[in-house]
Amino acid sequence: MTKQLWAIRHVGFEDMGTFALPLIEAGFDIRYLDAGVDDLGTIDPLAPELMCVLGGPIGAYEEKLYPFVADEIALLKTRLAAGRPTLGLCLGAQMMARALGAAVYKGRAREIGFIPLTLTDAGRNGLLAGYDDVPVLHWHGDVFDLPAGAECLASTPDCDNQAFTLGNHALAFQCHPEAQPEGFERWLVGHACELAGAGLSPVSLRRDMQEHGPPLKALGQKMLRNWLAKLD
Repeated sequence: MTKQLWAIRHVGFEDMGTFALPLIEAGFDIRYLDAGVDDLGTIDPLAPELMCVLGGPIGAYEEKLYPFVADEIALLKTRLAAGRPTLGLCLGAQMMARALGAAVYKGRAREIGFIPLTLTDAGRNGLLAGYDDVPVLHWHGDVFDLPAGAECLASTPDCDNQAFTLGNHALAFQCHPEAQPEGFERWLVGHACELAGAGLSPVSLRRDMQEHGPPLKALGQKMLRNWLAKLD
């Protein structure tokens, strides 16, 4: 029987990426809901077997500017309170943190590029085994406090909470383990203004993705398969 994954998408090029294959292999049908287009206030947050909230260049606290943010927080509160499987990536992790009562705010520094993760014991001995000191793609300026009851899995010098779990049902990443070499040019074009403002070159990011992308793809797919197995 086919299972449903509903993925809330904020910009078209930030999709399930490398995670799509293990999800399809696990029997999930991937359905995208586009924030600001699809009415997130009318969907049943408990309906899909798995929900994912993807990344985007806005703040998880900007509901006055982007009213759909309030709908996302509300549906995540309901879903997480019910213990339903939920995955968050970058902005999605910030949304999950807020829904769980934690603060989201500007970080010490903007992180854009491939930066190594430092794992906690929980990350090293669990889902993130193999990621210690591995450069992973980061693309954010905001950070979040660790929600009550959650377990931190990784950090970087400028971001204390790069990943967390809550029970077996919730997994969140501030970084982008789902990013893949195929289609990465869309990120460079879509975020061209941000890169220019930060004085960063798409040439170096493209080169780094070519170097790190293939091993990260295999590592991310293995990690996600292990998490999905815990949901069965």
